[in-house]
Amino acid sequence: MATAKKAPAKKAAPAKKTPAKKAAAPTKKAPAAKKAAPAKKAAPAKKTPAKKAAPAKKTPAKKRTPNAAFMKALTPSSALSAVVGNKPLPRTEVVKQLWVYIKKHGLQDAVNKRMINADAKLKEVFGKVQVSMFEMAGLIGKHLK
Repeated sequence: MATAKKAPAKKAAPAKKTPAKKAAAPTKKAPAAKKAAPAKKAAPAKKTPAKKAAPAKKTPAKKRTPNAAFMKALTPSSALSAVVGNKPLPRTEVVKQLWVYIKKHGLQDAVNKRMINADAKLKEVFGKVQVSMFEMAGLIGKHLK
C-alpha cells in the first residue's frame, strides 16, 4: 500500500503543472469555438431553398369543382317568385337576383349597408321589416323546393 501512496504523490506534482497548461489552452480554443458557431448557423440557410421547392409541387393541383347541391335548380315559392321570377334557379342565382332587386329598389340601409329594409314583397319572404344580409340566405331556404 505504501507504493500505491507514493505513486499518486509523484503523479500529483506533474498533474498540477498540466492543468495550468490546460487552463491556458481552452482560452485559445474558445475563439475557435466561436468561429465554429457561425458555420452551424449557415447550415440552416441551405435548408431554406428546399422549403421553397415544396410549394412548387402544389401548383399542378386539380381544378375545384362546384358542389352539385348549389347548382341544383330549385323552384321558388309564390312569395319569392314575385321577386326573382317563377322558373327554377340554383340557390346561388336566387341570391344574385335578390341583390339585383334590392339594389334596383334601393332597399339597402343607408347607415348600415349590411342591413336590408324589406318592402312589401320582401317582407313576405323574410317575415321581418329589416334583415341582415347574412340572415338573408338562410331565410331564402324556406322558400325553395
